[in-house]
Amino acid sequence: MNGFTEQDIFFMNEAVKEAEGAAAKGEVPIGAVVVSEGAVIGRGSNKKNSGKSALNHAEIIAIEDASSKIGDWRLDECTLYVTLEPCLMCAGAIIHARIRNVIFGTTEPKFGGVISLARTFDIDGLNHKVSYKGGLHSDEISAMMKQFFKEVRSRKQS
Repeated sequence: MNGFTEQDIFFMNEAVKEAEGAAAKGEVPIGAVVVSEGAVIGRGSNKKNSGKSALNHAEIIAIEDASSKIGDWRLDECTLYVTLEPCLMCAGAIIHARIRNVIFGTTEPKFGGVISLARTFDIDGLNHKVSYKGGLHSDEISAMMKQFFKEVRSRKQS
């Protein structure tokens, strides 16, 4: 289980549900939840197409949802569960929101800002450190992503 707890599995499953909802709407299947004290306080899924904004990543939407629910931008006691390794933009937002922990599903070799392309959370001199762990449900999430893009390519060829 690679050091993941039952709680980690439960909340990653919630993020996967968000990703599945995004896919059903024709969005790239990425989902995220922000958790505080054992409860989901923020949810998000990719909405770049429907929102017509490059900023509408699942992590950003989940952070905004959580912040609005608790009435504070500081999420320093929270854990973010996200199906795909956060990109550089989202890694920056996570740091700014003071999120304590990030658990992600699968890596993102083209845009990953945690371990793949850059190690944003490991930069010396930042005023906030984020602990992170990846690989939870990696195979399932990778398969979901591959299937989504296979269907997109198939529609384009028709």
